[in-house]
Amino acid sequence: MSLSIGIVGLPNVGKSTLFNALTKKSVPPHLCDEFRNKLSGKCDRCGGVPAENYPFCTIDPSVGIVPVPDERLTKIGVMSKSAKTIPAVVEFVDIAGLVKGASEGAGLGNKFLSHIREVDAIIEVVRIFEDKAMIHVHEKIDPLFDIEVINMELELAGIKKPTLYVLNTSEAAENVQKDFISKLPGPYIEVDPIFGTGLDNLIKAGYDLLNLITFFTTGEDESRAWTTTRGATAPIAGKSIHTDFRDKFIRAEVVSYEQLILAGSFAKAREKGWVRTEGKEYIVKDGDVIEFLI
Repeated sequence: MSLSIGIVGLPNVGKSTLFNALTKKSVPPHLCDEFRNKLSGKCDRCGGVPAENYPFCTIDPSVGIVPVPDERLTKIGVMSKSAKTIPAVVEFVDIAGLVKGASEGAGLGNKFLSHIREVDAIIEVVRIFEDKAMIHVHEKIDPLFDIEVINMELELAGIKKPTLYVLNTSEAAENVQKDFISKLPGPYIEVDPIFGTGLDNLIKAGYDLLNLITFFTTGEDESRAWTTTRGATAPIAGKSIHTDFRDKFIRAEVVSYEQLILAGSFAKAREKGWVRTEGKEYIVKDGDVIEFLI
């Protein structure tokens, strides 16, 4: 399953800094000369996304595959003594800054809006702190106005997807504005991408924004978290692993994460009668541990 979240906002509000923090690819510019010489794309030497102090730094969207933090997977892997554990992931797309008039082509708007149309949900980055060293496209910090500008351009472009507002704060900055929060038009989360505060919560919130849940498979070779949409039946969820689990589905052996950990193994959970046999109509629940039979 390939679902993606676009990181959008005005120029120079911290989108690429956030993207770099999420993907752990950020490299300080003084360590990599290519950052200073490139206005778009990824650095040839270190693979990071340039995060400079001017608009339109990231012209082409960069894609990052980010693991979803989930302590349940770790515990399942330890229980099964798995050789490896593989987490579920979320795809984030760093999209260059939009400006007023983007829907009419301003600031390469048509190009950037086309990138937004390709994603399944949006996190809208809003800078809420003052910093004289960082240029703001409107020369002032006014989060609600910034949101109004972006949302108007998205509306004029006919783009209506799930949206989470990411308030880019800074522990090191002064004059952090928060009096506007009660007036936000949707759900929000506070993040400081420089210090890493709130990143795990953001990844989980993005996962929820896409209406995704996690189910698990486990064994000695590997324990793995798989992704499916909320409300998916067992065969549809099984497709995340292989199309045969959808097309040739017979039944699924299912136990909840909590019962599996309490039992200590899949075999012991079966002995206790906690492993259920489910058919094609079963709706997979978040935290299910499943063996598919075909």
